[in-house]
Amino acid sequence: MAHEKEHVDGAHPSRIRRLGRAAAGSVSAALLWPRLQLATKAAIAAGLAFFIAPFMPGSAADYPYYAPLGALVAMYENVSGSMRQGFQTLVGLAIGIGLAFVLFSLGDPSPVTVAIVMGLGVILAGLPRIGSGSDWIPTAALLVLLVGGHNPDKFSFGYLFQMGVGVCVGIVVNLLVFPPLHFKAAALSLAELRLALAQQLWDMGKALRENWPPEHEDWSRRSEALAGRARSVRAAVQKADASRQANPRRRLHPRDVEADYRDLRDLERLTFHIQDVTQVLSDVIWATDTPFVIPDGYAEPLAEAMTLVGDVLRAAEEEEPQRQAELIEEADSAVKAFTARVAAEDHSVGAPSAVESILLSLHRMMRVAKPGGGNREADAAPAGPS
Repeated sequence: MAHEKEHVDGAHPSRIRRLGRAAAGSVSAALLWPRLQLATKAAIAAGLAFFIAPFMPGSAADYPYYAPLGALVAMYENVSGSMRQGFQTLVGLAIGIGLAFVLFSLGDPSPVTVAIVMGLGVILAGLPRIGSGSDWIPTAALLVLLVGGHNPDKFSFGYLFQMGVGVCVGIVVNLLVFPPLHFKAAALSLAELRLALAQQLWDMGKALRENWPPEHEDWSRRSEALAGRARSVRAAVQKADASRQANPRRRLHPRDVEADYRDLRDLERLTFHIQDVTQVLSDVIWATDTPFVIPDGYAEPLAEAMTLVGDVLRAAEEEEPQRQAELIEEADSAVKAFTARVAAEDHSVGAPSAVESILLSLHRMMRVAKPGGGNREADAAPAGPS
């Protein structure tokens, strides 16, 4: 088709690749640091719980090793998660201990009673809203049945009490020792996806300028990768949202997480539309059972429109608002002008054209990319991967 033309407007694909690699490295670092923080706090909480465990009242002091276990159980990646997981664990333990006491009425532990405990424990683990505590129901019942021996009352009290002490220590440590806010990872993930979508548009524009079939075809296999990235970004934003709940540091580091969700929804819509264009263009080039074509003379303006829309996405991360507005206007004008040309010309070439489908997707991308456009996006297409 059309010959390849150099992209010289300052957004060369090699630049976006460097930015993409930098963003990926930043995301990895942002994800590694919270893990190191969590490990440090888990160590502090376990050590502190084991230190205070011998000072607990009554028979609980005989089982100090359960306190650090409780601290470990409650150590979650955010404060609200610690509270929820710790409470659910204690509920599960209480149910399991109660189950064991009921089965003690059947006599001493035997293969039959152990089997009954396990069966009923697994059934009770399916109760709603127990969450992570479900796994502790059969575990606690079995420990009381087998380890409690001839003094299950003493063991059960010590076991549950020390686990409760450990859970409280874990929650307090997670609350007071630099409770994490995962805002940076969410912001970097959003930027990384936006740059990846811009790169996809640029690569497809480059393919349109090459002699067909294009020499470069790696872009045609990225559809699922883009969907996977969108899912990862949603997980990162949800994680950031959860990290601010019950977190005292949120007042010192305010962030509009609702704006992150709006950006996420916009990027999911963009991902859906770009996946659609990727599939259409791949079918036109390589699928033998697809009758659609890109008519002669349409490849270059279509490539230019794709490239400009990619520039708009890239500009949202790199350019000042004035430059962003200029690029949006340039891309919008190019898409509308080419649409008007296609509507006005008679392009009967013996096979249906795929240009209209691609242009429709580009129009929808521009509606999302414009300031406030994502809120007006009401087309029938689903909002991308979730």
